[in-house]
Amino acid sequence: MAEEIIKAEGLTKRFGSFTAVDHISFTVEKGEIFGFLGANGAGKTTAMKILCGLSNPTEGNAWVAGYDVWRQVGKIKQCIGYMSQKFSLYEDLKVWENIRLYGGIYGLSGKQIAQKTDELLSRLHFEDQRNRLVKTLPLGWKQKLAFSVAIFHEPKIVFLDEPTGGVDPATRREFWEMIYDAAEKGITVFVTTHYMDEAEYCNRVSIMVDGKIEALDSPHALKSGFGVDSMNAVFQKLARRATREE
Repeated sequence: MAEEIIKAEGLTKRFGSFTAVDHISFTVEKGEIFGFLGANGAGKTTAMKILCGLSNPTEGNAWVAGYDVWRQVGKIKQCIGYMSQKFSLYEDLKVWENIRLYGGIYGLSGKQIAQKTDELLSRLHFEDQRNRLVKTLPLGWKQKLAFSVAIFHEPKIVFLDEPTGGVDPATRREFWEMIYDAAEKGITVFVTTHYMDEAEYCNRVSIMVDGKIEALDSPHALKSGFGVDSMNAVFQKLARRATREE
């Protein structure tokens, strides 16, 4: 039986009279690449923030790596990685300084950071970029570095919030190869994206509409169930059900 690494039961988040996340329930298995999709305003980023320990739910329960989002936020933060569309890098620091900074934040020792920095730079073929300011790197390089930093401490789960925005299709494919490598090492990948072709790369996909999960299954099963040949067509069918504005 597969191990559940994320579990949500009736998870809800309200802002005054507005319900951003409306009683969603789902599970994510260890090592899975789980796509969390929805149009702007659907509630996916709000839900992700709850799972990352960045926001408290209003109702319901969720567990991340076995830790309760109500009472064990500190434990959750220790076992996850996070990457946003803005990459979360410090532009005015050098490549190696960003790596060292995040290694320290994640609690690695100086010896571990030094060893893993050399390994990371070699793996990315960034040896010659070691002393380069991050702000001078091409966007695709920043993206690869940011993802590598997010999993530098070998977390159980990495949350990726629209990580491939603004880059070309070839670079996005290279980035997804890095995601597959991480998943093969046992890291669970929880990813939001606006690119429906990327949804095809996920083991399972959930699609939110107006704060609710309207569909959840493998890309193949979703396409078959909706009688269409692409995830974009599935998304469009569900998005038409939305009643609230973005």
